[in-house]
Amino acid sequence: DVAAAISNNHEQDESKQEPSQPSQDAAGTNHTDSVNKDDSNESNLTTSVEFRNGSSESLEKEAEINIQEGKDQEQPKMLDKLYNCTWKNGTVQTARIVERRQNKDGTWEYYLHYEDYDRRLDEWVPSDRVGEEVVKQRTNDDHRSSLDSVQKMTRTQKRKFDEINTTLPGDVDPTTAALEHEREQATKVKNIQEIEMGMYEMDTWYYSPYPEEFSKCSKLYLCEFCLKYFRKAKTLDRHKAKCEWRHPPGDEIYRDGNISMFEVDGKKAKIYCQSLCLLSKLFLDHKTLYYDVDPFYFYVMTEVDSRGCHVVGYFSKEKESPDDHNLACIMVLPPHQRKRYGRFLISFSYELSKREGKVGTPERPLSDLGLLSYRSYWKSVLLDVLSKRRGNLSVKDISQMTAFKPDDIITTLQSMGLIKYWKGQHLISVSPKVIEEHLSKQAKDHLAFDETKLNWIPPQKESSAKKTR
Repeated sequence: DVAAAISNNHEQDESKQEPSQPSQDAAGTNHTDSVNKDDSNESNLTTSVEFRNGSSESLEKEAEINIQEGKDQEQPKMLDKLYNCTWKNGTVQTARIVERRQNKDGTWEYYLHYEDYDRRLDEWVPSDRVGEEVVKQRTNDDHRSSLDSVQKMTRTQKRKFDEINTTLPGDVDPTTAALEHEREQATKVKNIQEIEMGMYEMDTWYYSPYPEEFSKCSKLYLCEFCLKYFRKAKTLDRHKAKCEWRHPPGDEIYRDGNISMFEVDGKKAKIYCQSLCLLSKLFLDHKTLYYDVDPFYFYVMTEVDSRGCHVVGYFSKEKESPDDHNLACIMVLPPHQRKRYGRFLISFSYELSKREGKVGTPERPLSDLGLLSYRSYWKSVLLDVLSKRRGNLSVKDISQMTAFKPDDIITTLQSMGLIKYWKGQHLISVSPKVIEEHLSKQAKDHLAFDETKLNWIPPQKESSAKKTR
């Protein structure tokens, strides 16, 4: 079992010098003595009862305490119900209780999912932030109104709706649906709340299948160079004192200023790549994690200073993809997400496709942030091409220039109203004025990718490589 192997590898330092800790209740529940539940017998609890030693006063006092505790006991709220809850900023939001746990003092905490928001915002909150239950009754009029609203959408709205809602229940086979339901149930509660990595502390977004002995701790400590993970800060400190890593394994294939990119072969650096996948899963929801990293290359982006190369993000790519996927997974760590590194990584993936002489497209489904990044990137590049090339341009011409897959070009131009379908062909219809209007809306402050700084040739194909995802 690869997970067990990773666990053993990462636990060596702790097992040598740290005494084993007793296991704790996953819900943090403290089971107190039960209180007599029969109200009719409550008055009898204070009745004088003779002990064999002749003492009755102690029993009377204990009974009175138990009665008072029973009255003060906080009653837990129901699972899978909607409540008005107070968010961190003080506003009231509707949230569903996904899980609950009881503290040692008898109070309850609830794991909330805020309706209409991404699961990355799910969190544990004390009971005083959970208000009254929200009862929603859906009538036939409500259903008819929702249908009317969809029917009244404009063509632009309908296209955007279809882009987001690309999978219908009928499109999913029963086996896939069952697996997805099982995944949601198994990962509905974040197992690790926070990580410390280098100079950053990060709140996690999603569940990640770290080995069990690590997933029970609320905070995980990671070495920012080799990505080994630990349950305690002092264990990490001992590791850092002897860790000789200062950059990712593999070859440095790009350097521009303080930005460096490394190509890491999943087959040659298996433990590192598995640790990278576990880390990324804390910030990615629908990407399935695979311990078999052999069929992939990992392109790790780092910021360089005098201490070494610090990981800020990465993307992975299949060594052989029959579906022309030039990117399998992309992730930028939260402290670096406003630096436009996502766009840089996307540019990098397409430059690799150009040098391979192929067109490429990312593997679906994309995360919500990934989808936004790709849409922005495709629009920016296509507008740049159209502004510089006058005259007739076909979708095929643009595909050869950009390494974009034709389908991605068509959907992007459609979203901007720059392409029409006429007599069985897609015709690009633009004017300089329209191009300028779109360009004026594009963000300009992004990290430029300099293809002249890329020192890379396509790796030789491995005849034995197999797709095992």
